[in-house]
Amino acid sequence: MKNITNINDCLPVCAALSSQVRIDIINLLLKNKSMNLDSLAKILGLTNGAITAHIKKLSEAGLINVTTSSGVRGSQKLCALAVDKIIIDIIGNNIQANTYDFEVDVGHYSDYEIYPTCGIVTKDSIIGELDDPRYFSYPERFNAGLLWFTEGFVEYKIPNALKSNQKAIELQFTFEIASEAPGFSSQYPSDIYFSVNGIELGFWTSPGEFNDRPGIVSPSWWFKNLGQYGRYKLLIINKDGTFIDGLPIGPTTIGDLEIYHNSNITFRIEAPKKAANRGGVTLFGKTFGDYPSGIKIRLVYENKTKNGNGNEVINSG
Repeated sequence: MKNITNINDCLPVCAALSSQVRIDIINLLLKNKSMNLDSLAKILGLTNGAITAHIKKLSEAGLINVTTSSGVRGSQKLCALAVDKIIIDIIGNNIQANTYDFEVDVGHYSDYEIYPTCGIVTKDSIIGELDDPRYFSYPERFNAGLLWFTEGFVEYKIPNALKSNQKAIELQFTFEIASEAPGFSSQYPSDIYFSVNGIELGFWTSPGEFNDRPGIVSPSWWFKNLGQYGRYKLLIINKDGTFIDGLPIGPTTIGDLEIYHNSNITFRIEAPKKAANRGGVTLFGKTFGDYPSGIKIRLVYENKTKNGNGNEVINSG
């Protein structure tokens, strides 16, 4: 997913999508997952120079990834889609002054309950042994860049910077996530549930765990027979309900969460027993997968003031 929160940042994406040839490239990658430059050029009837120019345009816009791998006749450049959705938040540029932004590393959970298969990994090594939940309590977890489990949850305490004269109007979480398949499988659905302050928000069904190419930021030693990257998701709770990538997943609103300036905020990611698709969770942090980030949080607020009668009013500026 590519989330554009400033309308001025749309230009590279719009320019990349303004060519029928580049749309054809995207459609081919949708069908074949990854292709080398020679194959793309042959199918589209383009010269090597022309296909290289088109691929550069798509890559600079963040729409595809280009990696180098060894082939029969030496190295080859492989292309794969980098995003599954593009969201343009037209009004986002107008509210950025009224936000608090934080990032929590995936190993900084405050509570957990884990059942195998499971594991937790730093950029340098596995913590302890695989499939043993005890190691989720080890201090090394604070350096984790990747964790996974078949059933259970991890829960994070989220910083709350609201002042007494401010009201929360939207809460956003972005993270890279996938199923926890045996080994890996792109066709392994998992209903992953989310909650804030103990209130269930809904779930998103991950299609699987992906292994057709290495994760962009994953260390070179990471095992090639395990999942390599996930899907980058945007979870939003506002006055209208709860949404994943703009699609509704539940009726819970920001008001239901009762977030005030002195409130604790907890965020839980869970693979529960009740899920129809019990495919587990893989959560990617700063040093694994495609995105060099942990769990990003944005708290959008409005300022509260009092009018001449002493009544509270909302000032969004």
